[in-house]
Amino acid sequence: MRLRLASVGLLSLLLVSGCGYHTVNSAVHLPGNVRTLAIPAFKNNTQSYHTQAVFTEAVIREFTSRSSYRIVSGEDADADATLRGTITSFLITPLTYDNTTGQTSTYLVTIVTKLELVDRQEKTIWQNPAYTFRQQYEQSQDLASYIQEDSAATRRLAREFAQAAVADILESF
Repeated sequence: MRLRLASVGLLSLLLVSGCGYHTVNSAVHLPGNVRTLAIPAFKNNTQSYHTQAVFTEAVIREFTSRSSYRIVSGEDADADATLRGTITSFLITPLTYDNTTGQTSTYLVTIVTKLELVDRQEKTIWQNPAYTFRQQYEQSQDLASYIQEDSAATRRLAREFAQAAVADILESF
């Protein structure tokens, strides 16, 4: 009997307290009148080649897969809101070295971006001036099968960035 009461009490407590989850779009930063979201190509204030295109594509793909908003790539005066991004820092840092060759074997890529979501009147709805993401990757030492890994690391980093940014905008995490 005592075990049954304890179980019922614990179950009641769990039901009342909830688990922290909520339905999609239940805590959205975007106003209710936003139906169309423009995402122009990100700006790139770094020396990294093509990074802005990879990040822009990843954000568009993530918004398309996770929301019901109509997504427009590029500037659109008819869009209800516009998400602008700028890559402010792109840094590749050697982490480990191969003792035999003396060459770098592992790198850390760090990318910092600035995001701003504005409405039609250019009023800021949401912003994060310093999204920072890091991805570690290994450099192949076998010259016969050598593949430059940094673009793959940038794509992985862009995917992770897009998932976090879109979640932050849509779900308020």
